[in-house]
Amino acid sequence: MAAESEGEGNKELIVDDDLREMGSKAVWSVGSCKPGNGVSFLRDDNLNSYWQSDGPQPHLVNIQFQKKVKLQLVVIYVDFKLDESYTPSKISIRGGDGFHNLKEIKTVELDKPSGWVYLSLSGHDPSYFHLQCRETFVNTFMLQIAVLSNHLNGRDTHVRQIKVYGPRPNPIPHQPFQFTSKEFITYSTLR
Repeated sequence: MAAESEGEGNKELIVDDDLREMGSKAVWSVGSCKPGNGVSFLRDDNLNSYWQSDGPQPHLVNIQFQKKVKLQLVVIYVDFKLDESYTPSKISIRGGDGFHNLKEIKTVELDKPSGWVYLSLSGHDPSYFHLQCRETFVNTFMLQIAVLSNHLNGRDTHVRQIKVYGPRPNPIPHQPFQFTSKEFITYSTLR
C-alpha cells in the first residue's frame, strides 16, 4: 500500500478545520536516539531538526495518552533529498491500551518522500475527508509508529516532525449540528 499523499517538497501542512492536533495531550518517547537528536525534535515545529534513531530496527515512536482519544490522521515530515538512506521506506502504525496489546492499524510503504506525508487511520484518503463521513477513527490510549525499513537499506532513521489529529469535539454535547458563530450557538437550545 502506498502512502496517501507524498508531495514533491510539500513544506506546508494542510489539515481540515474539523481536525485538531492531539500530540500536545500525549507523552512522547522513542525506542532509541542519537545524543542531540532526541524525541523533542519530533515536536519542535522546525523542519530543519530531526529525531535520529540509534540501534536495530524497528525504530519506535510511542505516543501515550492519559485517557482514550479518537484519532483519525497521522502526518509525518520526512525528506529523502536531505536524509537519503535515513529516510523511512516502510512504516507500521499500531494502537492499543499500552505496550502489552498493540495491534497494527496499517502498514505504509513510502517511495522517496520529501515533505508532509498524510496517513489516514480511518482507511479513507485524507484529501477527501470533506466528502467522507467523519465517524471513522481509532479510539486508543496509545499510538506507536514503527519504522520497519529505510531507503537504500539504511540502518538508522530521520523523522523531522510528527503530528497526530483527532476530530474536533462539538462545543455543545448532544447537538446534532456544529454551529460556529456565537449567535447560532446562543440560540441553538431551548430554555
